[in-house]
Amino acid sequence: MSENKTPVLEVIDLGIDFGGLTAVNDFNMKVFNEEIVGLIGPNGAGKTTVFNMLTKVYQPTRGSIKFLGQDTSKMTVVDMNKAGIARTFQNIRLFSNLSVIDNVKIGMHNSISYNNVDAIFRLKKFHDEENRIQNEAMELLKIFELDDKAEIIAGNLPYGAQRRLEIARAMATNPKLLLLDEPAAGMNPQETQELMTMIRFVRDHFKIAVLLIEHDMKLVMGICERITVLNYGMMLAEGTPEEIQANPHVIKAYLGE
Repeated sequence: MSENKTPVLEVIDLGIDFGGLTAVNDFNMKVFNEEIVGLIGPNGAGKTTVFNMLTKVYQPTRGSIKFLGQDTSKMTVVDMNKAGIARTFQNIRLFSNLSVIDNVKIGMHNSISYNNVDAIFRLKKFHDEENRIQNEAMELLKIFELDDKAEIIAGNLPYGAQRRLEIARAMATNPKLLLLDEPAAGMNPQETQELMTMIRFVRDHFKIAVLLIEHDMKLVMGICERITVLNYGMMLAEGTPEEIQANPHVIKAYLGE
């Protein structure tokens, strides 16, 4: 973890109600730069709901979210992405009919500086920006070992490569915090091991924080420096992997052993 003790993300007493149902309540979390943190819990515990609040898909009913020290209460989904939060989903959400490189280039929309006039009349600024985006997209694809598949239709990639592409597209937005929602879902043990290596590499290479939801305990315990456990929308425990594995409440609620 970085020596910088100012959190990238600070969540304070966060909660959300849907009608008369409280889905998440009194949720607190800090994520520091260059840290990998896990959010685990049984199905229906509220993990994805937390992600939806962090990215403003849902507006919290109460509590606060600070990102890079800034209050996010009035921010939208677009604002959060521009501020530096990127996300992947449990069910892969690629533009499956577009090429691999076009998927990554779409992720770079926040950094485009030409306007409609530049684009319509194909002015120098448009061409310069398009060349920059093309080159930067290829560099990202090299990092994720997808550069030889740049022109392949994304939907034709093997499952593991589609996962890599989704993370590459998220990184194209230049985030400070990457949210991964069950990245190992549907992967075999070898793919999961490769994913663990890739997540560490992304953290180290891009110098960012990673917050992930995952049910694969081998991945969680093998890669996360801290873990928060949710149960019925409430925080059940927080600590190192060793502390979580030894916590009797966690064992009873989730680990089952």
